[in-house]
Amino acid sequence: MKQSLQLKFGQHLTMTPQLQQAIRLLQLSGIELQQEIQQALESNPMLESEDESGEESRSANEGNEIDAEQEQPANEVIGSDTSLEQASIPEDLPVDSNWDDIYEPNTNYSAPQDQERDFEVQGQVTQSLQEHLMWQLQMSTFSKTDEIVALAIIDSIDDDGYLPVSIEEIHQGLAGELENLELDEVEAVLHRVQTFDPPGIAARDLRESMLLQFKQYDAETPWLAETVRLVKDHFDLLANREYPQLIRKLKVSEADLQQIIGLIQTLNPRPGGLISNSQPEYIVPDVFVKQIKGIWKVELNPDVMPKLSVNTLYSNMIKRADNSSDNNYLKNQLQEARWLIKSLRSRSETLLKVATCIVERQKAFLEHGEEKMKPLVMFDIAEAVDMHESTISRVTTKKYMHTPKGIYELKYFFSSHVSTAGGGACSSTAIRAMLKKLIANESPSKPLSDSKLAKLLEEKGINVARRTVAKYREAMNIPPSNERKRLI
Repeated sequence: MKQSLQLKFGQHLTMTPQLQQAIRLLQLSGIELQQEIQQALESNPMLESEDESGEESRSANEGNEIDAEQEQPANEVIGSDTSLEQASIPEDLPVDSNWDDIYEPNTNYSAPQDQERDFEVQGQVTQSLQEHLMWQLQMSTFSKTDEIVALAIIDSIDDDGYLPVSIEEIHQGLAGELENLELDEVEAVLHRVQTFDPPGIAARDLRESMLLQFKQYDAETPWLAETVRLVKDHFDLLANREYPQLIRKLKVSEADLQQIIGLIQTLNPRPGGLISNSQPEYIVPDVFVKQIKGIWKVELNPDVMPKLSVNTLYSNMIKRADNSSDNNYLKNQLQEARWLIKSLRSRSETLLKVATCIVERQKAFLEHGEEKMKPLVMFDIAEAVDMHESTISRVTTKKYMHTPKGIYELKYFFSSHVSTAGGGACSSTAIRAMLKKLIANESPSKPLSDSKLAKLLEEKGINVARRTVAKYREAMNIPPSNERKRLI
């Protein structure tokens, strides 16, 4: 086979480092972007934030003012008609009070260096549920054997405060460590742990947790005896909301049963949730939407968008004809700084363009609420702003918009459409809002079933199947009709 050289021309897309950086920055959230910028400021000497440059200029001006004050003659500072001898103060002056009468004595407290600390974070409870129970165990009087059993029980408690394992399993797990341990001893230790705070802890089911919480109530509480009897003997009827049978079993009136159920509703179904060491997550909106004189305005959040610039001091040190390693390093850092600033500017422009297009399509939602949400897919926005759908997906991920209706993720405004009887289309978000409104206005004693909800929507011209209604209802965490039934 003869070898030869051939020249071919072609076109293909290349993912340059600049493009890769722009795509990566586009999909970052506000907090992730701040961390990325902070890393770049620490590693690249060519980058500086405008806040830092402003502080440097202010400090330089303050230094000039201090120098100017130092250059003034001494007699101008003290006074033109006095001399240094007249202005001197004697070391001992007669006073009629002590130092401690005026100034507070020194304490061991040391003020923090950072005066802008978050006091809410300082006041948060960082203790977990297990640590809270361990502390109570240490404050109680347990024998060595009972303490080992109590530790095993506490370790088995889940985040909701329940004991998902049986005492038989705990007994088998401790059989190798405690040979003479009896099952009754594990049961006795469990009862002691169940007296710990919060009330209802270490229960094996909801019924036991409710009974444990009722033990903390005052014996004079109205309807307490009847409520305990209901939970102890007729818990299944209560769970199935069989109110007529409960009235016959307890021999009470409907009004009395309402009082009993009201007392049950004061209990906490998840007692372990009272002790949590999770930190709150705050949402900082990337975009603000306001209505000014009937026109919707979209603005970027200046606190989220970083303000970077090139450090002129280091950039002026670069020499064109110098090929030394230091000069090449400065050149590379300058190029990376310019790429980053350009990518951030492109990110802000793209985010503002997409958010503006979303607001134009969803004006009815901003003015009238969820029921007026229009169906919208990413392809519609991509076609309007002349971008690819993948770009729209990246720019709407983990980005939030502050509106008069609340704070929403940009992806919230995208929803599928359902055909209507009139030949139009209705957003799935609007259908969820209609379902929520219908369920809120239903009769408590006769809640609407999924089939009935589908018929009511059909009367409004929206054709949805029963299973679709069930899917939307479950997505909104709304229980079925048999679980929504309650007394009037």
